[in-house]
Amino acid sequence: MGKPNPTLVLSTTKNNVTTLTMNNPKKLNGWSGPMMLTLRDRFHQHADDADTKVVILTGADPYYCAGVNLGDAIKPMHPKKLHNLIRENNQAIFDAFLDFPKPIIVACNGPAIGACVTSASTCDAIIASDKATFLVPFARLSIPPEGCSSVHFDRMMGADAAKKMLDDGWQPTAEEAKQVGLVKEVVPHDQLLPRSQELAEEWVAAGKVKEIPAGGSVTEYKAVNAKESEELADAFLGYNFMNAQYKFLKSKGKSQPAMLFLVLKTLRPLWSKLL
Repeated sequence: MGKPNPTLVLSTTKNNVTTLTMNNPKKLNGWSGPMMLTLRDRFHQHADDADTKVVILTGADPYYCAGVNLGDAIKPMHPKKLHNLIRENNQAIFDAFLDFPKPIIVACNGPAIGACVTSASTCDAIIASDKATFLVPFARLSIPPEGCSSVHFDRMMGADAAKKMLDDGWQPTAEEAKQVGLVKEVVPHDQLLPRSQELAEEWVAAGKVKEIPAGGSVTEYKAVNAKESEELADAFLGYNFMNAQYKFLKSKGKSQPAMLFLVLKTLRPLWSKLL
């Protein structure tokens, strides 16, 4: 996964509110290995920080986060080792959100994709810029839901909206996401951080404690996360995912990485025996 890099997640604290900014705009703040490790380190740091009562999580414009960098997550290695690595890393990043003991406001400043959407949904509130959109392309990638979304989306938004997002690839705007209950407030882009800071300071004054929207518990959701992470690792090493990646990369003219997935899917009957 590489090593943590403090410049990838900036941290500032004002009036007992710490703002964490995912800071790799050239890569759309995507969750590479170093980005995820740095985010986990920041959570550990501020969990024990007496000056931090509430956290705001945001991204450096124009994206909030483009989700997990699949090219970073999938590396050539023994299949069993790769399976364990995918499972452990996926479980760890969502557990970091679930275990964080203080309220989190997600200030979604732009497009949010995949794991950064599901993780945000388990935080106390999402305040969205009018430039934000939300996409969980699991079905298109031939992988199952993650980030507790197999359970949490239905509870938070209702069955119809959950199905539209998880199965049909619906990408709601900020206002549409508010209408289905994913987002708490929508504000003009230039008001996102001021409004998030205002709400966070209100929470500090009120002594708000951490809550998962729709009543989920940390213990239950960590068990859901463990199950989803196992299923996700299975899917990443499955034929359908590799075929979907091959077709997608080929359609984008990325012939070299496409060829890697072509070889992997073709030889899967042989190397899958090592799992």
